[in-house]
Amino acid sequence: METALASWAGVCPGNWESAGKSRTGRSRKGPKWLGASLHEWAMAAIRSKGSYLHAQYQRIKPRRGHARALKAVEHSIIVAIYHMLDRHQPYHDLGADYFTRCSSPDRQAAHHLAKLRDLGYQITAEPPAA
Repeated sequence: METALASWAGVCPGNWESAGKSRTGRSRKGPKWLGASLHEWAMAAIRSKGSYLHAQYQRIKPRRGHARALKAVEHSIIVAIYHMLDRHQPYHDLGADYFTRCSSPDRQAAHHLAKLRDLGYQITAEPPAA
């Protein structure tokens, strides 16, 4: 149901499919008062360091750009509002390190070692002593 609210608000990602290829499309227009409010809330959220929404913005911005990263934060805000109203619970921030906690340390180490090897470094790494 939260997707219906996000769609009504105009913050769902667009979906355009043609010839079997899915591409990003336009979001629908939502109420102007809600769009302006969500924009202000998202701008404030991305400026607050150490929050989940700031980390989400920083993660998306390099590959999608400012506008689309901001739209993703707006979508997260409207989904959080829906769940707070539906469950009668206060907002619980997941934290700035949420995305790093989601993946295993071994996977993160392999990723960073591969990046260093791509840059031309010769690396030998040992796991920490337990």
